[in-house]
Amino acid sequence: MFSFRTTPVGDQLDKALIDGKVGVFCTQNCWDPSEEKYLYDIFRERGNLEQIFCPAEAELGPEESHIDFDPDKLKGLNAVVVEIQDAGSRYFNFTTDVLRLMNALNSMGEDSPSLYIVDHPNPAGRTVEGTMPAVDRDIWTPMVAHRHGLTLGELCHLYYNEIDAKYPLHIISATVSSAGRTVMPWAIAPSSDLPGLFSCNLYSGGALWKDTTITPGIGTARPYEYIGAPFIKPGKAEGIPAPEGVLMRPCTFVPAFGLYEGEKCFGYQIILLPGAEYHSLLHTIQLMKYFSERYSQFIFSDAFFARVADPVIEACLKGEITFDIVQEHIKAEEQKWIRKAKRFVLYDNAPYRIK
Repeated sequence: MFSFRTTPVGDQLDKALIDGKVGVFCTQNCWDPSEEKYLYDIFRERGNLEQIFCPAEAELGPEESHIDFDPDKLKGLNAVVVEIQDAGSRYFNFTTDVLRLMNALNSMGEDSPSLYIVDHPNPAGRTVEGTMPAVDRDIWTPMVAHRHGLTLGELCHLYYNEIDAKYPLHIISATVSSAGRTVMPWAIAPSSDLPGLFSCNLYSGGALWKDTTITPGIGTARPYEYIGAPFIKPGKAEGIPAPEGVLMRPCTFVPAFGLYEGEKCFGYQIILLPGAEYHSLLHTIQLMKYFSERYSQFIFSDAFFARVADPVIEACLKGEITFDIVQEHIKAEEQKWIRKAKRFVLYDNAPYRIK
């Protein structure tokens, strides 16, 4: 059973939410500005809050965090209510945690609680980038485009159908909560490495740097806007790929943690001009080719190509085919993903690709 609801979760009259045992699966983004309290406070005040599943680490800290949960803790619950802020990319750790939760609920059969998703706007917008995985991938990579253009609720709607789930799924519209109406999706950072306005627009390609010997500025105040390493010699930015509407400013930075902690890195700041439509994945592929042709120290980790999960992109990065071939490949795959994703859109605007 699936439903799309247009009243806030606190006003829902389902017996599972009013009288049942409730688990809340959440991040710091479940704060309601109108009530000045968190989602789980609703059920704590009712006296039926049974479990809180949340990140173990601080909301802003050096460690990448997950919402780890014991499947046994789901037993006996009547409802699990989810509220996180998705970042718009298939790499995002908390979103993959929600999909793991959906799988765990599916394995419970008739004993599964109902699942409620409190939806939020996508801070990366409706823009689509990249391809669906075409080869074996790591366990954290769902079958969606690199930048999917959906809200979390829509993504869960799609995944619910893909795994043929039988438990009830209810999506609470992003337009009915005070957070969805009044708080910008990046006002409360989705995670420690996505601190601000531009982060999510750079994340769909920028996150791939984490599996190379170039850091995307993790451990600085501007992750994914800055890229570099101790071995880079930027000098002038002449020759470095820069799409229309993008500036590449030579810069230096010292990460406070992560790769090259405490070391001076040389590289570039990616500056998006106002109104620029930025295809982070394509630009990242161009930049990686640029650096691999100039620096022997630039290396892909073993996990990199499992995360990309696309043999055409892999061939391009290994110098086996030219960039224009991968560009056309990605264009066709984006159109394929949009056709698939549109069946699960819950709002008036639909995902689109950058022309």
